[in-house]
Amino acid sequence: MTPYSIGIGDVVLLATPRGGSTVEELSGLLAAQNTRQGYTVQDDGSINIPNVGRVQIAGMTIESAEAELFQRLVENQLDPTFSLEIAEFNSRKVSIGGAVGRPAVAPIELTPLYLDEAVAAAGGISVTDTDFSSIRIYRDGTLYEIALNDFLSNPKLRRIRLVDGDSIFVDTSYDLNDAQEYFAQQITLAQVRQQSQAAALSELNTELNLRRANLNEARSNFEARAGLGAEKRDYAYLTGEVGQQGRFALPYEQTASLADALFDAGGGIPIETGDVSQIYVLRASDDPQDLGAVTAWRLDARNAANFTLAARFEMRPNDIVFVAEQPVTRWARVVRQITPSLITTSVGAATK
Repeated sequence: MTPYSIGIGDVVLLATPRGGSTVEELSGLLAAQNTRQGYTVQDDGSINIPNVGRVQIAGMTIESAEAELFQRLVENQLDPTFSLEIAEFNSRKVSIGGAVGRPAVAPIELTPLYLDEAVAAAGGISVTDTDFSSIRIYRDGTLYEIALNDFLSNPKLRRIRLVDGDSIFVDTSYDLNDAQEYFAQQITLAQVRQQSQAAALSELNTELNLRRANLNEARSNFEARAGLGAEKRDYAYLTGEVGQQGRFALPYEQTASLADALFDAGGGIPIETGDVSQIYVLRASDDPQDLGAVTAWRLDARNAANFTLAARFEMRPNDIVFVAEQPVTRWARVVRQITPSLITTSVGAATK
């Protein structure tokens, strides 16, 4: 037997634990305190769950839908403990009319629906002469007829499995006009439902396109403002022996670490000139009364393991990252500054 596939119009029941005390858990009362919420599968095949969003489940079995919901709950960091069941079967139906106790529309649920069960659900057959009566089934544009006496005497005919969209008409004569009129009415109703669903889906697509256009416009405006420098940004500054001195833009609604500033914006520390044992982060006080007060953190990265601290140190607006120069670098630069003056003095003395 093919597992039931969830369809448009079905109502699924999502039960999540409400949470309880230890006493309730030990006494077994927690199961009775589950939060149960019903969701109707919309025209686009999805259900809309608060804090999760729209989840596509149409066409899925219960097991597949549970797996999809589990994944979405985990992605949104919600408790993935839940149970799922179908509360109302509205997506697959058959209609029964004609000489029956009460014409009805019977849903196809988890178990197959057979012809005799559908007739019984409509109150049974109410005819006085079985010899001239028949049961007609309209399916996918084809009309099938079963003599009522054959239906009553043949178990195989009674156990014909019905499918979504079947229309059953119990006729008391050989005249097909009543059956054709009934089936035409069912076809018209189906077409009206399809047109209504198509209109709702078109309206939904229009709304989504408008929202997408608004988001794209807002994104374009933001990028233009950022490109012109009109968007407020927070910066940290890099100086000293770094690959590239300058300012480092802190990310929007995110955090950046010292390692981000050094290796992303600063281009790293030149091993020829930078002293990795003298990496400083300078942070001025925000209190106006402490004007000039500065807090300094020093990182000694001669031990490579200490670099892990750089990845965990969070940068704040207006922080200054300073990397000192190596002693030999300082001496070399002094020599380079002195050497041109000595050469100039020697040349001047030689020309006199």
